[in-house]
Amino acid sequence: MADGEGRVVLAQRPAKVIVREGERVLKIFDQNYSVADVLNEALNQARVMESGLRIPELLEVRKTPEGKWVIVMAFAEGGTLAEAMGENPGRFGELMDRFVDIQLDMNRRTVRLLNSMREKMIRQIDEAPLDPATRYDLHTRVESMPRRARLCHGDFNPTNVILGQDGGATIVDWSHATQGDPGADAARTYLLFKLLGQEAEAELYLLTFCAKSLIPRAEVQKWLPIVAACQTLKGDAAEREFLMKWVNVFDFE
Repeated sequence: MADGEGRVVLAQRPAKVIVREGERVLKIFDQNYSVADVLNEALNQARVMESGLRIPELLEVRKTPEGKWVIVMAFAEGGTLAEAMGENPGRFGELMDRFVDIQLDMNRRTVRLLNSMREKMIRQIDEAPLDPATRYDLHTRVESMPRRARLCHGDFNPTNVILGQDGGATIVDWSHATQGDPGADAARTYLLFKLLGQEAEAELYLLTFCAKSLIPRAEVQKWLPIVAACQTLKGDAAEREFLMKWVNVFDFE
């Protein structure tokens, strides 16, 4: 699909559109989009680039004559891992292994200047639609969780992984990147599968992640109420209702 200027629309979001223009990708934000959030996303991408991880090269950040901010980056050739999973059901287990390997390669890296995941979660819990007792319980849980400072994506799912013709993988969309605990990043990915109704995929993902990372399943599960509470700030009413069920689950078998 092309936009009014002949560019190919890659994705449409409520407050932004992502288009391809030759060998460049433009992420164009609505006029009322937070300038601070735009610049923070660009800064995240610049900082992650310096880690050596394979991500799209940041080319420029500019403002259109209409007052819209634009992040311009290099186009990553290839199809998404989500598309590969859908087109090759017989290879699903192999592709899930690849997905987790890509995530763990990312999690091994440190990007010290990124925002703290822990501090971001504390702010999000304060902003989430929670009663005071639940908010207190979640704050207490955050303080008890492992203090790690690894590169975390914040929205790691198969649509954000591009598989190139050379066999390499490019990770896109760094708006939610932080430094923190990979177990929390895994908890978010698990919930993202669940939100899509992909129950079997969610369980296979968590099984694979825990086996490869050596992070106990119980540790990832302890992050789930925290991550679910933070995730309630996004999405629609149905998603929030689903997530609130996870917020209120504090013990797992």
